[in-house]
Amino acid sequence: MNELLILHSDDNVGVLKNAVEKGVRQVVRDRSLVVSDSLSMGHKVAIREIRKGEMVLKYGVCIGLAKSEIPAGAHVHLHNLESRYTQIEDMETGQ
Repeated sequence: MNELLILHSDDNVGVLKNAVEKGVRQVVRDRSLVVSDSLSMGHKVAIREIRKGEMVLKYGVCIGLAKSEIPAGAHVHLHNLESRYTQIEDMETGQ
């Protein structure tokens, strides 16, 4: 069963619908990937390789830039993602 929620054709991450264990195989867009960490529901997983500096797209929206190369199946979070949320909050508050 595929545990990754992908809502937009441009997305390069999927969101876990349920917890998964390290090593679980997922099929995304006719390609197979292996989840590299045990993760709980709601975490993001790269559904293809994401290059350093590339936009990370979730639900068709850029949520940040990759701080490093992110292989398919890897957990995508603050350790390898430069979030745009802080920048957007700063723009909204005029900082």
